[in-house]
Amino acid sequence: MIFKQSLAVATVGISLLASGVVQAAQTVDCKPSKWGKDDEIGAANLVTPERVMQASKLIKKGKSQPLGIVIDSKTPAFPPRGLNLQIVQPNQQGGQRLFGFGGTYNDDLMQLWLGIGSQLDGLGHIGHDGIYYNCNDEKDFAQITGLTKLGTHNVPPMVGRGLIIDMTKYFDMPSLPAGKYFTADDIQKASQAQGVEIREGDVVLFHTGWTDAKLESAPKEWAQAQPGISADAAEWLATQNVMAVGADTWGLDVVPPKKGDKIFWGHVVFLKQHGIYILETMNTGPLVRDGVSEFMFVLGQPRVRGTVQMIINPVALY
Repeated sequence: MIFKQSLAVATVGISLLASGVVQAAQTVDCKPSKWGKDDEIGAANLVTPERVMQASKLIKKGKSQPLGIVIDSKTPAFPPRGLNLQIVQPNQQGGQRLFGFGGTYNDDLMQLWLGIGSQLDGLGHIGHDGIYYNCNDEKDFAQITGLTKLGTHNVPPMVGRGLIIDMTKYFDMPSLPAGKYFTADDIQKASQAQGVEIREGDVVLFHTGWTDAKLESAPKEWAQAQPGISADAAEWLATQNVMAVGADTWGLDVVPPKKGDKIFWGHVVFLKQHGIYILETMNTGPLVRDGVSEFMFVLGQPRVRGTVQMIINPVALY
């Protein structure tokens, strides 16, 4: 019995040691960001005065379009995410009136996940084997009270050239079905057909028609699967040094994944490996219907310290 117990302890010890060696090897293999080992904002470093000025020249008609959708307690989301809103009238029970002149007011209380509806995925959202952007180990920064690094509150205003790439037009479909993926080659051909070029610092949004087709008519179906990018598409887009990539879907990557791909691998490529932001459930339909391919993208997200992701409403100016 003593021998068996000793063997069990030794086995556990070896297992823990091996786990530590693997973790240490992953940390050693991780290469610091090109923006420095202490960088926390990744591709947001690509926002420069020159690029902002260039993007402002894309405003031709003086129009603006919200890229965020309206959300409520019925909005489907990646489980178990959700939202609960309550409107209250504090200290006004029984007909009490405030301020000395009979004034009344409403306040709102909300319990919600910040990864619902239109959202910004921060660099602390997805890692690989516990390692996140810029070699940050989860045990060092992911606290229950908030991230101590890579929080979305760090992200400066994201302003730059926005692109809509219409994959429905490329595939000649009103909307792409769930599981329909597009590759790096598809993206390059679709961009060329539209007469647009992906450049460094761009915000690239894909229109698949998924949200327009499914969000209201089949919300459960909308949240269970989606069209999206393949792993090689993510790898290629990362080489273009874009600032952010998004789509009119809840998760950007195709679900179910392309055969041979890992699910949500694009998230790892963008967030962990390259510090490129992800924009989910973008309201691209109105821009496509208005014939817009290029626009000025502007995002100033709520700055809640330590958040992993954030509900957003970017604005397209054109």
